[in-house]
Amino acid sequence: MLLYIVLLWCFVTTKDLMAQLTAVGPSQQPMAAARFWRWLGVIPFFLFAIAFIFWPSANLFLGAFRTSDGAFTVEHLVELGQPFILEAYWLSIRISFVTALGGGIFGFLLAYAAILGGLPRFVRTALMTFSGVASNFAGVPLAFAFIATLGRVGLITVLLRDLFGFQLYQYGFNLYGFWGLSITYMYFQFPLMVLIIAPALDGLRREWREAAENLGANSWQYWRYVALPILLPTLLGAMILLFGNAFGAYATAYGLTGGSLNLVPLLIGQQVRGDVLHNPGLGYALALGMVVVMTITLIGYTWLQRRSSRWLRQAN
Repeated sequence: MLLYIVLLWCFVTTKDLMAQLTAVGPSQQPMAAARFWRWLGVIPFFLFAIAFIFWPSANLFLGAFRTSDGAFTVEHLVELGQPFILEAYWLSIRISFVTALGGGIFGFLLAYAAILGGLPRFVRTALMTFSGVASNFAGVPLAFAFIATLGRVGLITVLLRDLFGFQLYQYGFNLYGFWGLSITYMYFQFPLMVLIIAPALDGLRREWREAAENLGANSWQYWRYVALPILLPTLLGAMILLFGNAFGAYATAYGLTGGSLNLVPLLIGQQVRGDVLHNPGLGYALALGMVVVMTITLIGYTWLQRRSSRWLRQAN
């Protein structure tokens, strides 16, 4: 029904624009034609957004307030206060925070070394190419790669044991626990940070550093009082984006831990598709909670990005 309404709206809009195009005079037809093609070009975007964002979000919201019989209820939202659900949210937040902080710092240092560190040009090209690929390398393939590398019989684990006599797992490391999953997430977190922070580093004008040095500032003072205040909104916004990226990850966590960690995305999968913990309404409520968290992160990221861009426009 919703898709029918959207298609009808597109037809009416297109028909109205065509009518306006034929009604205007010859001198105004080029402008009207340009307006028509602009609107025609964004219709596929609206269709995609409604079909894959707004429609599923509306069903998610309604499902959180419906029983299996379709009656209205708030029981699913009340069930979010159960200890194991609160623990799942807290664990997801902790992993997201750790990987956002670690990926943000590591990615910033890598981007700084490649862009402003005086390294050869090919290093930046190679880093940006790797970052574009690695930031999208996630899910089951990434989990399998880390199992083959750092698992109990992984390549690095066996090399450390055979060459140095170092038993990695005897010293508390566990790839399938909190820190193991955090390290795995870092693989796609820091390349994403590199891609986000690189344009901001390019935006630092050479004249600002020269002016600071002419006033007697050393390199530390330049970064402390000039560069970091300029980059801080972008840095914080990028880390917020990394937080949301890790908070919503499902396939990597499932492929690596097999559901042994009590994470919100895994808990949603168990409630929606599981045979034992089958409660779709609770799954919708959990997903609604994730939507709230993601909305807050996106609002924070958008606000920081606007503040950073406004400052740079005023500086230029």
